[in-house]
Amino acid sequence: MSKDDSARDASTRRDCVKYGGAVIGGGLLAGCTGGSDSGEGTNSPTSASEERTPTRTPEDGTTTTDGDETYSVTMAPMGTVEFESVPEDVVIYDAQWADHLVALGQQERIVSLGWPDNYYTGYYDELSGVSFDTGALPGMWDGGLDKEQFYELDADVHHIDPCRFTSFDSGMDRADFDELEKNVGPFFANRFSRAHSEPPEECRESYEYYTLWELLDKFAQVYRVQSRSQALKRVRDEMLESVYAELPPQEDRPSVALVVYVPDTEAFGPYQLNGPGFGKAHTRPLRANDALAQGDRTYANDAGDYDMEAMLGFDPDVILHNFDWTNPRERTEAFFALDEHPVASELTAVENGRLYATGSALQGPLMNLFQLELSAKQIYPELFGQPPEPGESVPEGERLFDRERVADIINGDI
Repeated sequence: MSKDDSARDASTRRDCVKYGGAVIGGGLLAGCTGGSDSGEGTNSPTSASEERTPTRTPEDGTTTTDGDETYSVTMAPMGTVEFESVPEDVVIYDAQWADHLVALGQQERIVSLGWPDNYYTGYYDELSGVSFDTGALPGMWDGGLDKEQFYELDADVHHIDPCRFTSFDSGMDRADFDELEKNVGPFFANRFSRAHSEPPEECRESYEYYTLWELLDKFAQVYRVQSRSQALKRVRDEMLESVYAELPPQEDRPSVALVVYVPDTEAFGPYQLNGPGFGKAHTRPLRANDALAQGDRTYANDAGDYDMEAMLGFDPDVILHNFDWTNPRERTEAFFALDEHPVASELTAVENGRLYATGSALQGPLMNLFQLELSAKQIYPELFGQPPEPGESVPEGERLFDRERVADIINGDI
């Protein structure tokens, strides 16, 4: 089937997975007017079919329509998505959505990843009976997305946010995503909740932001395993309660800079330690002092880097190198060699050996549990013990959450 073939059959190929909600401008992002930039609201209008037909809500929290046994899940920017059965084959691009499915015990449904070779599965090794083999999964990026690959994968649902891939030259445009939604299956993801950055203009009216755990609940509704998402959130909440019980007053907490070091320019790309979005779900809850809070440059607003002299002006107690705990690379080595730099060696964090490779912003719930534990140990080692080196595990007696309990939840033993 040619990529240039625009005369594809207009009928819906799958009756079991379909979109509800009103259509906005003929596009697929529907049923979610009045989106909020606050990230607080998550409600969207019901579809026209729901207005006509009595509904009931089962224990998993989804809405089931009497008469045809479909159920629906509502999430911005998609609107209300209807399912007649749990999706069997699932296309995923971003790592965080795969981690959501592993957390819900649904990983066997995944038929693709954006970058399968880069997906870190080391955390799962600590969870009895939990695994995710990415070796046979096809990648989805080869200089861009390939619309034909979506037809070949023939998935029931795509955990991809079209708004992300229409915000740059991805090889696909709005019409391509509309076509795939119509002929293959719906899209269900919310990528801009990562940092609450602004989606492309065509998506702004329908966009809302969700926390990591709100997103997990939405995914749990799709796979009808909401008791698992609720149980995992309890693990996270209990871990944070134990952390908060030990924290000193705010003025006694360390100043922390979250950065990516760029060796070629000897500069630091700054991130908001306590900024919004699931990308900071492993640092924000720990309530440390952001050393760069008074700066004017962050990833979220694409405002550039800080050179060595500027970083010396901030002089953080701790520097966390974003992303590289799960995937150390050359820049990580350069970061740890800052004690050899004539200016960087004067930084308090460098002098005191408080440089750490930390977790990834592209995190789902399981990565978040491990990365919260890691960050707590990196920021407050005197309270929670020394952090592990990349690739190592926290000794059993020093863990902040119960691995066996998490494994049981994933496997349905709640």
